Amino acid sequence: MFDIEFLDIPPLSGAGGAVRLPGSKSISNRVLLLAALSHGETTVHDLLASDDTAVMLAALRQLGCEVRQDGSTAVITGLGGRTAHTPAKLFLGNAGTAMRPLTAALALLGGEFELSGVARMHERPIGDLVDALRQLGCSIDYLGNEGFPPLRLRSGPLKLNEPIRVRGDVSSQFLTALLMALPIVAANDICIEVVGELISRPYIEITLKLLQRFGIDVRRKGWEQFIIPAGSRYQSPGEIHVEGDASSASYFIALGAIASGAAGKNGVEVLGVGADSIQGDIRFVEAARMMGARIDSTPNSLRVSRGTWPLKAIDLDCNHIPDAAMTLAVMALYADGTTSLRNIASWRVKETDRIAAMACELQKLGATVEEGADYLKITPPLTGGWKTAPIRTYDDHRVAMCFSLAAFNPARLPIRILDPKCVGKTFPDYFEALFTVAKADTDHIPVICVDGPTASGKGTLAALTAQRLGYHYLDSGALYRLSAFAALRADVSLDDGAAVAQVARAMSVRFQGDRVFLGAEDVSEAIRSEAAGMAASRVSAHPEVRAALLALQHSFRQLPGLVADGRDMGTVIFPDAPLKIYLTASARHRAERRHKQLISKGNSAIISEIQQDLEARDARDSSRKAAPLKPADDAHPLDNSYLSIEKSVDQVIDWWQGTRPF
Repeated sequence: MFDIEFLDIPPLSGAGGAVRLPGSKSISNRVLLLAALSHGETTVHDLLASDDTAVMLAALRQLGCEVRQDGSTAVITGLGGRTAHTPAKLFLGNAGTAMRPLTAALALLGGEFELSGVARMHERPIGDLVDALRQLGCSIDYLGNEGFPPLRLRSGPLKLNEPIRVRGDVSSQFLTALLMALPIVAANDICIEVVGELISRPYIEITLKLLQRFGIDVRRKGWEQFIIPAGSRYQSPGEIHVEGDASSASYFIALGAIASGAAGKNGVEVLGVGADSIQGDIRFVEAARMMGARIDSTPNSLRVSRGTWPLKAIDLDCNHIPDAAMTLAVMALYADGTTSLRNIASWRVKETDRIAAMACELQKLGATVEEGADYLKITPPLTGGWKTAPIRTYDDHRVAMCFSLAAFNPARLPIRILDPKCVGKTFPDYFEALFTVAKADTDHIPVICVDGPTASGKGTLAALTAQRLGYHYLDSGALYRLSAFAALRADVSLDDGAAVAQVARAMSVRFQGDRVFLGAEDVSEAIRSEAAGMAASRVSAHPEVRAALLALQHSFRQLPGLVADGRDMGTVIFPDAPLKIYLTASARHRAERRHKQLISKGNSAIISEIQQDLEARDARDSSRKAAPLKPADDAHPLDNSYLSIEKSVDQVIDWWQGTRPF
């Protein structure tokens, strides 16, 4: 996951390939709680790994459930009528799918609990659920503002003979919470009556279908009355699989509808959810088709490609797809007129006020937006009216994911997503998944080049800069070290340029963090010795070797961008890079740094000898005929003899910001 301050997405031009969705958040947290309330052990497969499921799992452990995890599989031993550990203070982050159901379940289980979350959770209403639980005799106190978390729950005598009334027009999670909690106290039939129109009905359907899997058959009369049968008892189904998240599918459905297909690819294939989904947001497929997308569906997959273009503007009641409808707001930027999204009042009480947030950010891009209490009307930018801007995400995962699609704008402008790590709530690897199927013209994928002599610190500077920007990192020196290493292993003379080049072309190279792999072998330590560095300098002087490695180095230019360090990155390999750095330090300073490195590894060394070696290598690298070491004409010189690495990185980031249009 990108854990960075901002992520710049360059202009995107196409898409093709397959993406597998993470597990549904709505299903994951429901299943975890139902498993915790059940008799027996439940094995949950394909569980979503996200912030929301993490806080739910932590809460269940704190309450006394045994939880065993292995990757995306979790085994939950349910309480099965046992009393939860109490008293307990539970922190539930910004997870409404944990806060609302746990409030109801713990209020009925009995004991003393305090439930809190992040600041935004304390702004999300819960009063209607608390009012319904108080009708049952539950003792619940607000520890902050009336009607909002944090809450204190305490045991009290329950009253289960009268119908329980709960509002349905604020959040369907209130009804879901009651439906999941009441079976644990259903000595007699318990009736829930919904007051007002029930919004987000598909999420209630998910709840009812999962309750059936755990042995609870709720009777209902329309959407106004729900009856929990007397004698209801949760029983584990043994094993249960979480299907892919249909809300997350919306971004890739939109991607296929917006992007022209990549060469040799037939649109975007979405794996893990399809026609058999129990999630209401699968009906986003209908809306996308209305806007012109071509979509073929199987029981567990979707294949999407561009159909009508520009997309068709639509007027849609979105009550049935409340979360996925946000994606339609960005698709509307590519439509042939004004798109109206109606009946979306629930957006106001989500992770942020999503109606206000979407209106604000869409206008930044040049759209005309009309915002109402429960609707948005979006008119796309006029020809030539597209703008770019840093997109504020409001700590809302769906805002971040939606606006990544704005990178397909016809003005070929990059898009900056602020706080991209917020996608961790439901889809931690969203941007990585996006960049596996989205395509960009090579000259639009940005490169930062860091060239300089040996031991100038360019590798550290480049790696930290890449980390700050969420970009890929290329240590070109490692490729020459690998070429020399592989040649010596093959008993090839380092003076035979043609033979070394043949070895270099056959190498299978992979970088993983700070580790370097040749095939399946981790050779990180072997290629970082002083001897390996001297060998790399020898083979890098051969034009044949440099030519052999050219295509390999170019292959690292991938979305969303690249930071490359070496000696000819800006002069030969990426001459079109928008930012080039030539990093220097005096030979004495470089020798002192290398001396410290060697001593820290237990190697004996003499500074004067190291300095002589560095100066000799500088002379060899600068005088070679093939791509001699020198600064590019448009490079920024940076002498870090007296600069900390932090200051050096800050300087590079400042220069980089100067090249951006934001």
